[in-house]
Amino acid sequence: MNIPFLDNWRKRHEPEPAEPPLVAAYDRDPEGVGELLAECELLRTRVAQSGVALDDTPRSLQELDQLPPRWRDDPEELPWVGNDAGLYLGTVIVRNVPGARWQVWPGGGPVVRLASGREIQVVEAGLGWAMTGSPELSQVYAEAAEY
Repeated sequence: MNIPFLDNWRKRHEPEPAEPPLVAAYDRDPEGVGELLAECELLRTRVAQSGVALDDTPRSLQELDQLPPRWRDDPEELPWVGNDAGLYLGTVIVRNVPGARWQVWPGGGPVVRLASGREIQVVEAGLGWAMTGSPELSQVYAEAAEY
């Protein structure tokens, strides 16, 4: 028997998953999630068009900081580039700062946790960089490397 209002009620009252999918995936395979976060395909494509190779080194962050922000001309692409920039920043920190690792908050947001316990909200930093140029990605990395 098909009762449309009952279907709608069920959809609203179904239990929500215990944890976001990224959290569950991170719990099962932290290295795999780290590789997934490192892809940053949009950012890598856009900067390759400018002749910059993202090789997961601190030097590449300096090169990114020097690029003209052409992505700001496209309001639909801007947040995606910013998100990728933050994930790339996190990847560089995790791969180059001893003791740094990805951490996924219970709400599903990825951050980088340093050996000191300090957490860096890399996606926020990337969005700020993409929108205004501040903070510079290389500066965030330098501060992380000091800890």
